[in-house]
Amino acid sequence: MTNDAAASAKTKPPIATLLAVLGIVYGDIGTSPLYAFQSCLTLIPGGHLPQADVFGILSLIFWSLVLIVTVKYVGLVMRADNKGEGGILALMALAQRVCKSAKAKAALGMIGIIGACLLFGDGVITPAISVLSAIEGVEVAIPAAKEIIIPLSIAVIIALFAVQWRGTSHMGKIFGPVMAVWFAVIGILGAIAIARHPHVLLALSPSYGAIFCIQHGWLAFIALGSVVLAVTGAEALYADMGHFGAHPIRITWTRFVLPCLVLNYFGQGALVLSNSTAAANPFYLLAPHWLQLPLVVLATMATVVASQALISGAYSIARQCMQLGILPRMTVRHTSQTEEGQIYLPQINSALAIGVVLLVLAFKSSAALASAYGIAVTGTFLCTCVLAAVVFRRQFGWSRPLAVAVFGTFFLLDGVFFAANTLKFFDGGWVPLAIALALMALMTSWKRGRDLLLSRWKSDSLPLSSFLARLPQSRTVRVPGIAIFLTGSADYVPAALLHNLKHNKVLHEKVLFVTVNTLDEPEVSVANRAEISEMAPGIYRVILRYGFMESPNVPRALENLRAKGLPYDAMQASYFLGRETLVPALVPKMPLWRLWLFLVMARNAVSATEFFRIPSDRVVELGVRVAI
Repeated sequence: MTNDAAASAKTKPPIATLLAVLGIVYGDIGTSPLYAFQSCLTLIPGGHLPQADVFGILSLIFWSLVLIVTVKYVGLVMRADNKGEGGILALMALAQRVCKSAKAKAALGMIGIIGACLLFGDGVITPAISVLSAIEGVEVAIPAAKEIIIPLSIAVIIALFAVQWRGTSHMGKIFGPVMAVWFAVIGILGAIAIARHPHVLLALSPSYGAIFCIQHGWLAFIALGSVVLAVTGAEALYADMGHFGAHPIRITWTRFVLPCLVLNYFGQGALVLSNSTAAANPFYLLAPHWLQLPLVVLATMATVVASQALISGAYSIARQCMQLGILPRMTVRHTSQTEEGQIYLPQINSALAIGVVLLVLAFKSSAALASAYGIAVTGTFLCTCVLAAVVFRRQFGWSRPLAVAVFGTFFLLDGVFFAANTLKFFDGGWVPLAIALALMALMTSWKRGRDLLLSRWKSDSLPLSSFLARLPQSRTVRVPGIAIFLTGSADYVPAALLHNLKHNKVLHEKVLFVTVNTLDEPEVSVANRAEISEMAPGIYRVILRYGFMESPNVPRALENLRAKGLPYDAMQASYFLGRETLVPALVPKMPLWRLWLFLVMARNAVSATEFFRIPSDRVVELGVRVAI
């Protein structure tokens, strides 16, 4: 074996890793053949399907997979990792880090928030359209079963959300094999159909896509809104990069997933060319009658995997938003003792479940839901494109003409897809936009409210240096024990301490001022987790740092610092927290509707005790009334 071959063998990911990649990364894009090609065919007028039109649609689908997924995401965007992590928020943090202008950072932050909100919209639609499209196969095999499609779809969706609290560790073991079988089956079914009509492979030429666009003009522009359904899930390749790294994702995409998808799409094309009536459901009609019901079962399992990936992604994005300070604290339950990323958020789970069920009841078919799907996906594509251009220009040292030429081209391509999907606005495209706008209102109102609250708190607070300078002359009584005060700023005295001194007239022998900071990186190493300094005899300042993909655990972090000399004893420690009662000021500094949203979110936010995993029997809360 040559040195190059040996090196290649060493870097080749194990089969278990590749299976895990299949199960987690490709659920969304892997189930697109259920509805993407069929949705495109419904746009061709009349019952006749000209060969040139079928070839044109297949060519557009193939080159969309190549340009958007393979070149843009797999080839380029996945190079822009934030310490191994990917996704729109990780990319946003990376772009802000390499940008010096405060205004530019704020603009990039808004682009990241828009992309995250659109991903939430995608997370609501994906389970609905995926499960519906799978269950609709029952009607192909048993036409009389049409009436049970909606109830059966809702039953599957409710069951999926009902088991989320148990985590994905058990189900995750079968995700990979299920998707491996899924891709193999759809690839084989497509290859069989292609073997009967091999001339369909001529559609690999981009000329057919160009001719279709030139000949049909406006109709072709509308068709692009359905073509983009074939690349939904491209963002997941980037977002899930932190789980496995870029290398396994690239291998599985180029060597297995992409070939299977292309075979199936072209197999569907070959089928409708030989039998135009198959356009009603070309995916299921690819299979012989005896295989259709088993294929429905397999498709349902695959769509559950796809839905699970989006649900887990929504949990992850919500936690990142909380850590970045753009969403209020919510309950975060860890479903695995070993995997930090396996979490469950009850509030997000309930909201998603209600939204998905309402979408199924409102749209009633995957074809109708397809109209609501594309805007969220293409909007996220545009946001990623802008952020990636900044990162490649500033971090990778690309020249401005090169960055503009490459990402400008992709922005134009994504913009065309987005514009085509805006035509579906009144047919359902308003749904993801409404979800995104509502979430943006919540996030921006929360961010603005917290900024005002912090500004008000700093103006009313006593600088820590002044407090420590006066302490020796104050003759304050020191009592045994350890008092831990959580504070948002390490340079100011917590309001809880001042209230404790005012009412109880004592100070503990050991006082810890603990500040939890969230950095613009996914995870913080153990070596950089904490910073300790003794400000005065028995008074310590502790700064704990967490990444935006981590959940803080203050007691555990303090316990780990005992080896560094921190006087911490869990049995003697008392946590003093300030509970803010927020009320509108006589002259509010934010619009009334934003103020109302902020107050509602603040009153329903999870307490610091639960969020920082502090034992409730060790907590003393001191209330304070704040007007904003």
